[in-house]
Amino acid sequence: MIAIIDYDAGNIKSVEKAFAYLGYETKVTRDAQEILSADKVVLPGVGSFGDAMNHLKQYQLDTVIQEVASSGKPFLGICLGLQLLFESSEETPGVAGLGILPGRIVRFSDDMGLKIPHIGWNSLHLQHEGRLFRGIFEQSFVYYVHSYYLQAADESIVTATSDYGATIHGSVESGNIFACQFHPEKSGTVGLQILKNFCEL
Repeated sequence: MIAIIDYDAGNIKSVEKAFAYLGYETKVTRDAQEILSADKVVLPGVGSFGDAMNHLKQYQLDTVIQEVASSGKPFLGICLGLQLLFESSEETPGVAGLGILPGRIVRFSDDMGLKIPHIGWNSLHLQHEGRLFRGIFEQSFVYYVHSYYLQAADESIVTATSDYGATIHGSVESGNIFACQFHPEKSGTVGLQILKNFCEL
């Protein structure tokens, strides 16, 4: 069973439907025991970094996520769920992230002359043989919706990047921790393959 963490951050239904389409059982929950007893755990989310951290703490899910991370169980963060795994975000100065992975979330510069938020399809540059990308071709397209992006402190964990006036660290992998800034559940057959690869870990 795959636990999808519910912390009032939206974007849960589309993630749930994608796993159901692939034939996997999911449970949308914020119950600690259900999350800890699941085979795999997913942290989706859209919205504000600061609000999301407040909700995680309100429901005591920050400590549950830390426990999952240290357990070796496969964990997948999606969009805001990726950002929360890191140390801080320019979106909410002074609010600490979960700090499971080293790095920070920064805002796209207005000086780039590009539309912010970055919404739409963008190609992936694959590196470090990420396990989520088995069967995925270089320059495959995925769907992004974000105004802030990851700068990982350790680039060896970055498994895919995209370019949008800056190099976006689009996906990371570190042990049992996986995360995507883009939305695999909205990325067609490429995204479904990524989710299938996660399910098969």
